[in-house]
Amino acid sequence: MARVRLEHVRKVYPDGFVAVHDASFEARDGELLVLVGPSGCGKSTLLRMIAGLEAVDAGTLSIGDRVVNDVAPRERDIAMVFQNYALYPHMSVAGNLAFGLKLRGMDKPAIAARVADAARTLGLEDMLERKPAALSGGQRQRVALGRALVRQPQVFLLDEPLSNLDARLRAAMRVEIARLHRSLGTTMVYVTHDQVEAMTLGQRIVVLDGGRIQQIDTPMALYERPANLFVATFLGSPAMNVLHGRLDLRGSAALLMDDGTRLPLPGLRALPEWDRRTLALGLRPEHLLRADRAADAGAAESARAEVAQADVAQAEDGIGSNDAFAFQAVVEVVEPVGSEVFVNLRAGGHALVARLPPGDLPRVGDTLPLRVAARHVHVFEPDGGERLDAGSRD
Repeated sequence: MARVRLEHVRKVYPDGFVAVHDASFEARDGELLVLVGPSGCGKSTLLRMIAGLEAVDAGTLSIGDRVVNDVAPRERDIAMVFQNYALYPHMSVAGNLAFGLKLRGMDKPAIAARVADAARTLGLEDMLERKPAALSGGQRQRVALGRALVRQPQVFLLDEPLSNLDARLRAAMRVEIARLHRSLGTTMVYVTHDQVEAMTLGQRIVVLDGGRIQQIDTPMALYERPANLFVATFLGSPAMNVLHGRLDLRGSAALLMDDGTRLPLPGLRALPEWDRRTLALGLRPEHLLRADRAADAGAAESARAEVAQADVAQAEDGIGSNDAFAFQAVVEVVEPVGSEVFVNLRAGGHALVARLPPGDLPRVGDTLPLRVAARHVHVFEPDGGERLDAGSRD
C-alpha cells in the first residue's frame, strides 16, 4: 500500500490547452479517493498522469515516498482498470487474469495461486474457462478488476469502470468494489462523472471543473457544505434549487426576485453589507416541504429535533436555526417514482424541484404552499459562485 500525492501538478497539451491547473491533493494510504466532475474537467487526465500514461508538465507526483514524474508506467507498481474492460477476446477468463503475470516472468504455481485467489474474491470460479464473449457486462468488469487484483499493486487506478453497465449492474458493481476495497485495504483512485458513484464509493471526493479542483472533502461534508455553486449543483439528484435575487435587509430579510416577487427570509443571518446585494440562495429538493400537510410539518419538526445540537454550529455559517420561510409555487410536472415524488414547480420566475413523500399527489396547475427551514438555506455569490458565510467578513 502507498499514498499518492500531487503537488501543484499541471498539464498543458501541445495546442496550448491547459487540461489541469495547479492540482494538489493526496490519496492517503489505504484510502478510496474519487475524482469526479463533468466531461472534460481533467479527472481522467489526472489519473493517466498518476499511471504514467501522460507526462507531468509541472509540479511533483509521488507514489509512496518516491517521486515518479519520470518513472515508466510499469515501474510505478500500479494497476489500472479501464472503462472498456480491455479483455483479450481469444483468451479464457483464466488466461486474461494470468496474462500480465506471465509477461512479468512469474512462475506457474504462483500465477495459478493468484488467479485462484482473485477468482474466489470476485466470484469468478465457475467462469475461468469461458471466453469474454460468453460473459455479461458485469462479469467482464469483474474479470477486468481481477486482472488488476492479481498484480497486488500498491495503488489501484479505476477510470470510469462502470460506465458501460446498465443501472442495475452499476449498483451491484459499486457494492462489489466497496467490498473489494474493504477487504484489500489498498489505495484506490477512482474516476467517474457519476455523482452517485462518487458519493457512495468515495471516502473522500475531489470535485473538478475546468481542470481546477473545486473542493476536497468527505461525501456528506461536500453535500451539506458545498464551497461554491458548482459543487452545490453538481452533487445531489435532483440538483440543488437556486434562487437569484437582491437581498433586502430593511426590516425582515427578504429576497427580491426579478419578476417582482418578494420572498420573506425570517431567520436568515446576514452581514449588513449584504443589503441590496444580488445573491444566489440554494435549497435542496428534500428540504422543500408542503406547508399544507400536517405530515410534512411533523417531518420538519422531527428533522429539527435531530439536528438541534448542530444548530449552534450552523448558525455560525450564516443560517438561523429554527426559523422557516414560506412561499407558493405553481406545479408544472409531477414525477412519482415509488418511494418518493419529484414535483417540478415554478416560483418567482425560477424552476424548482421538491422531493416529497408519496401520498396525495398535487395536480399540474395547483398552487402549492412550501416551507423551508432557514438552516437549510445556502448562500452564494451569483457570479463566482463562492459560498458566503455571515460568521466571517468577506
